Amino acid sequence: MAEITAAAVKELREKSGAGMMDCKKALTETNGDLEAASDWLRSKGLAAAAKKSSRTAAEGLVGIAVAGTKGVAVEVNSQTDFVAKNEIFQGFVRDVTAVALEKGDDIDALKATQLPQGGTVEEVLTNNISTIGENQVLRRAKKVEVTNGAVIPYVHNAAAPGLGKIGVLVALESDAGVDVLEPLGKQVAMHIAAAFPLALDETGLDQETLERERQIATEKAAESGKPAEIIAKMVEGAVKKFAKENALLSQLFVMDGKTPVADVIAKAGKDAGASIVLKDYVRFQLGEGIEKEESDFAAEVAATAGLTK
Repeated sequence: MAEITAAAVKELREKSGAGMMDCKKALTETNGDLEAASDWLRSKGLAAAAKKSSRTAAEGLVGIAVAGTKGVAVEVNSQTDFVAKNEIFQGFVRDVTAVALEKGDDIDALKATQLPQGGTVEEVLTNNISTIGENQVLRRAKKVEVTNGAVIPYVHNAAAPGLGKIGVLVALESDAGVDVLEPLGKQVAMHIAAAFPLALDETGLDQETLERERQIATEKAAESGKPAEIIAKMVEGAVKKFAKENALLSQLFVMDGKTPVADVIAKAGKDAGASIVLKDYVRFQLGEGIEKEESDFAAEVAATAGLTK
């Protein structure tokens, strides 16, 4: 029996789109013959099914909706940016965002919710996949609300009203009027879009992220050759600096580059004669955290047409 190499498995996987174990089994069954293995996968229905299910959906749109003192952000992904311009897709994102504003941000509950035009969110999504011909995913949603005040939306790179690549919501709790809260919230939202805070304040930062930064700082400090007690102070200083730069309230406001966001909000409240509290925020950037596949579109078309050499 021919030796089944990792290179052969990789080549077959790239050619067929099937899983690694299926490719290995196909090569084993066909004594390492790549073409025969491709046919074996096709005969089992594995190549086409895997190809479709493995397509990464990292494009699409972020939808933003606000009503009074509540707002919601929703991300719906597609395979290509072309779909983001599709009216059916845009309409679906708007509909789901409107439903989430009313029903909440639990994805499973959203999928089971009936849309006004008929069918559940999941059923309509499945139909859209068939109609448009691309994988699509309702990825995440987050709702914010204040008791008194305002939720201010901001969409960066808007493809249509309320739809874009980056969606931000700023929840301000206050007795101040909308004439104060809306311009303040808009500026803070633009800051959030640009500065990408990881949490509202330092206590909300992910502990795993902080520990990773601590390890990086420790490795860097160790290279200095300084005494252990000095290294420990260097590490703590580096971690504190990271926390300060990545927590929203302690970040320097991008509008002036010198004032902490917390101070900007405090001053706005003082000027308005009313306390203003930044209660929460949302920042959804399309596809963040999704590992995108590098693809050669011409090669994919050729492969689909059976022209791959």
